[in-house]
Amino acid sequence: MRSFSALLLMAAAPAFAQVAIDKPWARATAPSATVAAGYMVVHNKAAAPDKLVGASSPAAMRVETHVHLHEGGVMKMREVPGYEIPAGGSFELKPGGAHLMFMDIRKPFKEGEKVPVRLKFEKAGEVDVEFHVGRISGGAPAAQH
Repeated sequence: MRSFSALLLMAAAPAFAQVAIDKPWARATAPSATVAAGYMVVHNKAAAPDKLVGASSPAAMRVETHVHLHEGGVMKMREVPGYEIPAGGSFELKPGGAHLMFMDIRKPFKEGEKVPVRLKFEKAGEVDVEFHVGRISGGAPAAQH
């Protein structure tokens, strides 16, 4: 049994190494906020494309993958089934574009805090990351630039 567990761990290790997360951050929220947004850059080091299909966090009831769209001169936000990460490439989640939406947050996100998030990829599996919380009106925290 012990060798089987070691074999499973070794088999999973390369999958996790295929995806790297850069500059994960979220904006601080107002005290009455029920949602928050998260951003990052996902790098896919693998020779095949992958897809970020979901996320979860103890800081929110659920985490959804969203995009901003311009329709008829109006900016709208829409949930999508995930984000394609090209082979050997990257995909950026940023304000005004693709982002993670933390729904029904358990408490406000405060500047300087860290929010644990588990990302779920089709091929790379689950990857744990901490999102650094920046200013409510600004961009990524200084340490994240």
